[in-house]
Amino acid sequence: MRILRSIAVIAALISAPFAVAAETGMTALAHLDPSTSRVADEGAGIAMDLSISQGVPYRAFLLSDPPRLVLDFAEVDFGPSRPAALDKSDRVAALGWGVIRTGWSRLVAELDGPYRIASAEARVAEGGATEIRIRLAPETAEDFVAATAAGAPAGGRWAMPKPAEVDAPKRRQAGEAPLVVVLDPGHGGIDPGAEAGDVIEAEVMLLFARELADVLRQGGMTPVLTRDDDVFVPLETRISIARAAGADVFLSLHADALAEGEATGATVYLLADEASDSASARLAERHDRADLLAGVDLAGQDDMVALVMMEMARAETQPRADRLARAIVAAVKATGGKMHRHPIQQAHFSVLKAPDIPSVLLEIGFLSSRADRVRLADPVWRAKMQEAILAALKAWAIADAEEARLIRQ
Repeated sequence: MRILRSIAVIAALISAPFAVAAETGMTALAHLDPSTSRVADEGAGIAMDLSISQGVPYRAFLLSDPPRLVLDFAEVDFGPSRPAALDKSDRVAALGWGVIRTGWSRLVAELDGPYRIASAEARVAEGGATEIRIRLAPETAEDFVAATAAGAPAGGRWAMPKPAEVDAPKRRQAGEAPLVVVLDPGHGGIDPGAEAGDVIEAEVMLLFARELADVLRQGGMTPVLTRDDDVFVPLETRISIARAAGADVFLSLHADALAEGEATGATVYLLADEASDSASARLAERHDRADLLAGVDLAGQDDMVALVMMEMARAETQPRADRLARAIVAAVKATGGKMHRHPIQQAHFSVLKAPDIPSVLLEIGFLSSRADRVRLADPVWRAKMQEAILAALKAWAIADAEEARLIRQ
């Protein structure tokens, strides 16, 4: 019965706002009013009241591992307010929102345990302003697992974009064509990444990637960005974009933060089953967790044959990625750039798991370091780092092409 009630609640959440939108004829972007919105404990449960400027299609559902409430909206702008400003609940461990894809936004509340959606309603005021009221009540672990077993409700309107359907991987580059470099600005949309004051990792990396793309283009390469706006792109979709582009190289760009200890300077990460140190492990967990909290299931369903084939491909690709990492470190040092005291490290980053594309993750710097924040804000320093990356890619491509030609003989 509880499962049926959850389905009914979801149906009500979807249908009511559609009716509001149809009656008012509103199609403009709706805005959240944080001053009259709240997330707070109420009795034994949780109350969420969201004030938006007009009615829009939306839905709510629960997911597990970790327990979380997910609200999807059509065309809601959350504005500059930080989610933490609304979260007054001790039972909400984390609150996040942002663009999940073009035209769609998502709010995710990580919960401290199992709950059910006890009630949900949209109250429409004169003029079309709408208050979405969600009430969560404690649920038994058994019933919560049963209710969330199916994951996010199916539905074409709400479905995430499917990974691109692509042909078989292209042959290894041998210097006959411009190098295709896929630049992956970390985070975006609902996942802002690391934050230090007014500096947000997703914004800094998008700017850096756009500038780097211009530098690579002028250097005779073909850059492709996994995102060119402040939108959320799931990790597996980023890899699909790289394959669809025929990538020769995949370069993920980040500027994270560490709460413990001091880290400064650029660091190049390679894929490994085990992290090279505890900080690397924490960074990898945080990056994958962003996908999970945004409602994306990272659980793979590889069969044995596919797994063996991927490992065979990776046996050739990983040494090429290793050489790329060394080339980047050498080029940055040659230009006087700042590198971490351990410039090449390893971690279990999901975004580096393409078995057929040499992939590295470059932490340009750490937002937890004041010195790095100053460097990242300096356009002259960024240009110097971007020229170093171009030099590294050129040197790597020449040696990689020579090896490819030898293999073909």
